Amino acid sequence: MVERVKFDHIEERMRAIEGGRDYAFVDMADICLVPDIAIPPKFKVLDSDKYKGTTCHRNQLRVYYRKMGAYAKDEKLWMHFFQESLTGAAVTWYTNLEPSRVHSWKDLMIAFIRQYQYNSDMAPDRMQLQNMCKKEHESVKEYA
Repeated sequence: MVERVKFDHIEERMRAIEGGRDYAFVDMADICLVPDIAIPPKFKVLDSDKYKGTTCHRNQLRVYYRKMGAYAKDEKLWMHFFQESLTGAAVTWYTNLEPSRVHSWKDLMIAFIRQYQYNSDMAPDRMQLQNMCKKEHESVKEYA
């Protein structure tokens, strides 16, 4: 009897911690960006640097194109495994995409370019680079 009371108390505490609410995505298909994907046997995404959201987004797309070139006809595969080329804030961006707005690789690519266009917009031009100089307290690495 004492064990049952302890067990009930633990269950009650767990419900309080979890909030005791239903989650909005009970069906996993509702949160999947690319449903019904068929992954080829022995398929493996090649390793490469992952995009963090702070560098040139166009270079990231070029690297991904070249890496996935053998699977050029399988758009769902491209869309699904794009997340493997991302990390940090970029993977958070991918996981928060609304599946109802991304129907094709082109949609995903356009959304990605729009999201990270600011990296190109903020890139310094030749004149800005020429006017830069190393400060006394900066290391060579920081300056570069």
